[in-house]
Amino acid sequence: MYVRARPRLRYPAGEMSNRTVVIGGGGQLGVELVRVFRARGYDVTALKRADLDITDAARVERTIADLNPAIILNAAAYNQVDVAEREPQAAFLCNGLAVRNLALPARQLDATFVHFSTDYVFDGSKGSPYVEDDPPHPLGAYAVSKLAGELYARAYLERCLIIRTSGVYGLGGMATARGNFVELMLRLAGSGKPIRVVEDHVASPTYAPELASRTAGLVERGLSGTFHIGGGTPISWFDFARLIFEAAGLSPELRATNEREYRSQARRPRYSALSNQKMEADGLAPMPPIRDALRAYVGGRAAAAPAPGPRG
Repeated sequence: MYVRARPRLRYPAGEMSNRTVVIGGGGQLGVELVRVFRARGYDVTALKRADLDITDAARVERTIADLNPAIILNAAAYNQVDVAEREPQAAFLCNGLAVRNLALPARQLDATFVHFSTDYVFDGSKGSPYVEDDPPHPLGAYAVSKLAGELYARAYLERCLIIRTSGVYGLGGMATARGNFVELMLRLAGSGKPIRVVEDHVASPTYAPELASRTAGLVERGLSGTFHIGGGTPISWFDFARLIFEAAGLSPELRATNEREYRSQARRPRYSALSNQKMEADGLAPMPPIRDALRAYVGGRAAAAPAPGPRG
């Protein structure tokens, strides 16, 4: 269930602020949120990790109060799924308690609060794309911490927008330490060695610019509640890797593996694809085909690469 929030940005100019804060503004989703909202005329402040420690409740309260935003977009996250099994407290501080730290000043300011969550709140046993009303069942420390963030947002705010997504990849991943799955595959392709990718795990890899665009659409429609915005097509990570190499014009040796052969420290849902039906029912455009999104990514990647310097 969801309720329709009071639209903030359909007032005559000057009557209501369109001041927007993007938490995690240096990440691959954050940079796209900044770009999209600025292009739509919002007054955007991007806060990177170095600008604000969201686990420091007092500092968060002061910073948000000083900025006095009408919209807060929380794209910050601890997303080291396997490491979280060794340090669950760190995951819970960032993905759980920090959401509370942001929700409290959002409530004080009556700001629209948007929080990004994950397909990993589900256990993958359904076998078909998850809808918003499916009961969550996290399988590990990371997933538990992300579900906790959802609960904190709902506990402190009558109106909030929770967006679950899956396998986000954007050009910002070229500049971050952990990158994304596309960058990982392209890097491995340059090694000349066989690449093994699981074929028995299915998700909805999501292109960050399209996710940011539809987030803006939900905000501008004054919607609240939980929405799924995934890549649009359930696909195994093996098949996704194959499409990445196709888009990049590469042909490395790609081999299929599975969960039994490729053990990881954290349990992951084997089928965590998300249904976008609710988003589309509210008038937002379907996500583009995966091939189109990957071509856009590869094209943007080439355009972002530095030009070769003069010889000699």
